[in-house]
Amino acid sequence: MVTGATSGMGEMTARRLAELGATVILVGRSRERGDETLRRIVAATGNTSVELMLADLSSQAQIRQLAQRFKSRYQQLHVLVNNAGAWITTRQECIDGIEMTFALNHLGYFLLTNLLLDTLKASAPARIINVASYGHASGRIDFDDLQGRREYNGMQAYRQSKLANVLFTYELARRLAGTGVTVNAVNPGLVATRFGLNNFGVIPARIVNLLIRVYGLVGANAEQGAQTSIYLATSPNVEGITGKYFEKQTAVPSSEESYDPATASRLWQVSEAMTGLSA
Repeated sequence: MVTGATSGMGEMTARRLAELGATVILVGRSRERGDETLRRIVAATGNTSVELMLADLSSQAQIRQLAQRFKSRYQQLHVLVNNAGAWITTRQECIDGIEMTFALNHLGYFLLTNLLLDTLKASAPARIINVASYGHASGRIDFDDLQGRREYNGMQAYRQSKLANVLFTYELARRLAGTGVTVNAVNPGLVATRFGLNNFGVIPARIVNLLIRVYGLVGANAEQGAQTSIYLATSPNVEGITGKYFEKQTAVPSSEESYDPATASRLWQVSEAMTGLSA
């Protein structure tokens, strides 16, 4: 299963898995874009075992429906790639009344993964890949204002969410020890994709267009950006490797704060409460 699979790195990751003969579940919000992506992947790979499942991953109800729909059709899940995410410049709330960046970029990973954990464990060996960002290194978890109600900065909210991805990865690895399920985080680097296009109409179009041109000049393309996710999903070289942060197919240190087990444990507890998993 690959989330955010209807364009960019998600599509490239799904396409490579399909090339290898896997049954691939594409998760996206748009039926039109999803169907187009599915057709492209099937045409390019000849693999007809590719399915689209629709879900807005900022909605906890839709995440729960997605997990249930998957479980009703499949008994095994060997790879989960949490790739969907966004950078949002002005504060918005999702349907659950939670700040959108935190809801989509972190709680979406957290809830979907936990809902699928029993299937992943039953399918072991299995792998979870959480797409994070180098931006996590400048982030901090503000437990006093997680949702930016007092003060919102889009980039800081994004960085906080990406730090949350890494903290979640490490805490989950500790909890999954001995299960045969591994979990690792990925920094794909600067990649020229549709990322950030959601901000059209919020900040001046000329600024967004400038960013897109800069990304196109200095960033990797989507296929290059997906390589580390694909590596972690498929390579025998990382069999059994868990709780690591990867760049360019290599495990490297993440930020000092990302290794704080107290912060990771507290974030887990807060996330459980915000998603209703602790009830």
